Amino acid sequence: MTETISSGADVLAPSSTLSGGAINSSDAVMARPGATVWLTGLPSAGKTTIAHALAVRLVAQERNVEVLDGDELRTHLTAGLGFSRADRDTNVLRVGFVARLLARNGIVALVPVIAPYAAARAQVRADHQADGVEFVEVHVATPLDVCAERDVKGLYAKQRAGEVSGLTGVDDPYEIPQNPELRLDTQGRNVSEVVEQIYAALRERGLA
Repeated sequence: MTETISSGADVLAPSSTLSGGAINSSDAVMARPGATVWLTGLPSAGKTTIAHALAVRLVAQERNVEVLDGDELRTHLTAGLGFSRADRDTNVLRVGFVARLLARNGIVALVPVIAPYAAARAQVRADHQADGVEFVEVHVATPLDVCAERDVKGLYAKQRAGEVSGLTGVDDPYEIPQNPELRLDTQGRNVSEVVEQIYAALRERGLA
């Protein structure tokens, strides 16, 4: 059965096997450079599904990979932060710091985190560049109406019911990336097809 990016978006792909969030190739000592691949997009765009499937694809090529899941990080690394602009930016910068540490040690850090503000994303990119670390921004450009239909976590329904506010892309800003390395349209596409598009872009950069 072919998996599609639909109502299951932003959840773990069924074929993925994780241990503590990390997927590691068994014995390979990585000579290739690490990188941060930041998947930005609206809630329920499919970022996490794509990240986990991409991790499996990269491990098949003997890359060491870490998926930095936004929900998990807010439970641990950025616990206590809210959803004001300042807190969102702090969250992004902290996650970017961890990703950069991993990447400069030969790991491909996959970061499916919304990161709604362009300035914070630009700062993370600049920090990577200053450290000589590759940074690849992938805009998962699923339209708002499609994300709202998927509504994996029920956030869109809660916002419509007045139960939550500050939902990115609805009543809180999402600043669309102007020059990402890759922009993905996921509507009606298989996860494997989208993953291969990202993989090809990474391979062109010597990162896969």
